[in-house]
Amino acid sequence: MDLLEYRATRTKTVGEALEQHGIDRRDFLKLCAAMATLLALPASAAEQLAVALAKARRPSVIWLSFQECTGCTESLTRSHSPSLESLIFDMISLDYHHTLQAASGEAAEAAREAAMKENAGKYLVAVDGSVPMGNPGYSTIAGVANIDVLRETAKDAAAILAVGTCAAYGGLPAAQPNPTGAVAISELIKDKPVVNIPGCPPIPTVITGVIAHYLAFGALPELDALGRPKAFYGETIHDRCYRRPFYDQGKFAETFDDEGARRGWCLFKLGCKGPVTYNACATMKWNGGVSFPIQSGHGCIGCSEPNFWDAGGFYEALSMPAHPLKVGAAAAAAGVAAGAAVTFFNRKKKGAAKAGHETTTLEDLER
Repeated sequence: MDLLEYRATRTKTVGEALEQHGIDRRDFLKLCAAMATLLALPASAAEQLAVALAKARRPSVIWLSFQECTGCTESLTRSHSPSLESLIFDMISLDYHHTLQAASGEAAEAAREAAMKENAGKYLVAVDGSVPMGNPGYSTIAGVANIDVLRETAKDAAAILAVGTCAAYGGLPAAQPNPTGAVAISELIKDKPVVNIPGCPPIPTVITGVIAHYLAFGALPELDALGRPKAFYGETIHDRCYRRPFYDQGKFAETFDDEGARRGWCLFKLGCKGPVTYNACATMKWNGGVSFPIQSGHGCIGCSEPNFWDAGGFYEALSMPAHPLKVGAAAAAAGVAAGAAVTFFNRKKKGAAKAGHETTTLEDLER
């Protein structure tokens, strides 16, 4: 393939690329319906999504890897809606990625520079891993410190995707005592929009979902206070966990092999951080929607929250709540008592009015 053919391939719309790979309209609409669901959009948005995606030009994506374990890339390769192949061949032009690209050495760096030049102001930069600022030379690419590669690549980017907890918050490299002075991407890039996609690793369909939203609507999804897409990080894992009814009933596993654990009771006492962790694990799950850690019998460790490694022991429970049923019963009893008191004082007041004198009211007692 010569340079002109290569450029022609990169400038195809998503619709043209899908058609070339034999994806018919029916399958494409199914894909868009799945994406609409992932993005918490109404069912009616699927057709709008399809129209927008079909016309969208595949954006250039440059993926940088800094202080990380390659787990985020491993997660991306297991994306199923869309699949990795559909993502990189039909929806985006993945022009630079240490692990997935065929080129290496000078040819790899030349590809990054060419993508930046040809798509100035339009390309996306995905970053996994934190940046060592205590000793910038601790991690380099082609002999260049991570911070310099980041600033150079981000300069003409449309937006930055901080993929994984290391990029979003500093992650494990920033855990105490943080020997490399690791920092999050958002601490270094202030003049471009940064979307945090935390998780150790993040859910693959969350990564692709954010890219799909950008493709379809030409804008990044709505973010929460920590820069995370609300569609995926708007609720705690506890809110949607299938073990939640056992929590509400006060039924907790005491050990990982007791009768409660065998019956699927809540893992809160065993250190589950689901109540304070915002992510879509309980609904989107992993490996094509097969399971997630709590379903496999292990409590959530809170990996999509800042400083999760230093926040406390993985197997130490958060402060135990008062028994939900007892709290509910007490509240109900208090409500009944208050209602009875109001009824009593109202009757006394009416009786006193008939007798021509005043009596003590509930408001008087409250004062």
